[in-house]
Amino acid sequence: MRPIIDKQIGRWYLSFNPTFDKSIHGLTESQGFVFSPNVKVSYDFTKKITGGFEYYGSVGPATDFDPIAQQQHQFFPAIDLNLSPKWEVNFGVGVGVTRSTDHLIAKMILGYRFNF
Repeated sequence: MRPIIDKQIGRWYLSFNPTFDKSIHGLTESQGFVFSPNVKVSYDFTKKITGGFEYYGSVGPATDFDPIAQQQHQFFPAIDLNLSPKWEVNFGVGVGVTRSTDHLIAKMILGYRFNF
C-alpha cells in the first residue's frame, strides 16, 4: 500500500509516502508488514527544472522496528525535468547511511502521463 500525502505551496513541493510492504514469498515472508517512510521536498527553479531532496527508508516490521544498523536509510539530491506535458524525468544520486543500505546508488524515473 502506498498512500501519498503531498502539497504544492507556490514553488515548493512536499510529499510523504508512508509505505507498508508485505513479502508473500521468500525469507521475509513471516515478517509481516514493513514500514518504509519516504519523503520528498523540492523547489521549482523554472517551469521545467525542479531540484530537491528525497529520503527513502525501511525501518522493519511496523509492530517492532529493526535495530538501527539493520534499517535502511538513503538520501538523494534529485532533479526533476518536466520536458513536456506528457513526459517527465527524475534523476538522483543517493547515499546510504547504515550498514544495511547501498552506500552509493543512482536512480532515474522516466514518466509518461496518460490521458484516460
